[in-house]
Amino acid sequence: MTGPAFAELFRVAGVTGWLFAADLDSGREVGHDPDEWLPMASMFKVALMVELCRQADAGLLDLTGRVTVTAADRAAGPTGLSAMHDDVTMSLRDLAYLMIAVSDNTAADALLSRVGMDAVNAMLEGFGFEATRVLMTAGETNGSMAVDTGHGWPYLDPEDLARMRALDPARTNRSTPRELARLFGLIWHDEAASPESCAWMRTVLNLQVWPHRLAAGFPYDDVAVSGKTGTLPTMRGEAGVVEYPDGGRYAVAVITRAFSAALNHPRADAVIGTAARMAVDHLRR
Repeated sequence: MTGPAFAELFRVAGVTGWLFAADLDSGREVGHDPDEWLPMASMFKVALMVELCRQADAGLLDLTGRVTVTAADRAAGPTGLSAMHDDVTMSLRDLAYLMIAVSDNTAADALLSRVGMDAVNAMLEGFGFEATRVLMTAGETNGSMAVDTGHGWPYLDPEDLARMRALDPARTNRSTPRELARLFGLIWHDEAASPESCAWMRTVLNLQVWPHRLAAGFPYDDVAVSGKTGTLPTMRGEAGVVEYPDGGRYAVAVITRAFSAALNHPRADAVIGTAARMAVDHLRR
């Protein structure tokens, strides 16, 4: 499939898009500007989960160990602990579930403080990722938007967007579609951590609750879609793995930038699934 086919699909949806997909067994690939450095928003939580599991494998921490998250620890966000009011005590493993399944920012920052940002980046470097780095906590990302614009999201104009560190790949959590898909490939090939940890990560990624991006392109009971979304002003994305009943497994990452900073943009969400389906169909032919 050639680049222009994807370019037209994204254009009609009112976005600029970047995509990479790979057959996890044959190695066949398809992409559209797959090596562009882009903000990865909440998709950074996948890298954090990998390093969490690697430290557990090494005996450096116990996933059943309990952590108390107080009101003072909360990062802004609409889900999970971020939306709660009272102190909560739970295991590291359950924090990781909330971080992935409902993209809980507070759970992510609680884990990042335990695991260490430097350790996450050392892991990424060790695997040979050149672009993918974690430079901000979820709380810092949200806080920077308010500082940089003077009022935060929504109601952003082009000048606001140009000032935002959260949208600048040089200063925010970043990756490329190719590297995001490769990270998922490491998990699916039991190479990111121990086989037991990778199996658990696959289970958690399959529990993500959002059906409106990657999963929208594969509305079938016998096709499993596991992934992690990411959202910032104008930016929407998801990376994951699509698994067919015949054993086909495809790592896919799609990131879009909309021409509008609107909080709700159904076409920008839906085109992620449509583009992913086009890519996987191409790989399956």
